[in-house]
Amino acid sequence: MTVFEQLQQRRGELGRTLQNLSSLTAMSVPQVSNALNGRTDSRLSTLEALADAMDASLVVVPKHLMPELARLLSGKTIGPDDVASTVDRFLEGH
Repeated sequence: MTVFEQLQQRRGELGRTLQNLSSLTAMSVPQVSNALNGRTDSRLSTLEALADAMDASLVVVPKHLMPELARLLSGKTIGPDDVASTVDRFLEGH
């Protein structure tokens, strides 16, 4: 998913309008729209301001760490999937 798609998704989750983001970032509505859609070669500071206005952060992640990050963001714990929880192990003994 591109950074533009992520910002659009976040905007949808929050129900933010272009006008609302325009007010929060002091950018014009067309500038916000163009930046969110990747129609212009936006500065990183523009994308950071939009992310900040949506209570999010832009992060650079080394490619070799992406599988771990994707797993973490999906809500899965790091490690084998078949390891019983502490509660499961306790209940097995009783």
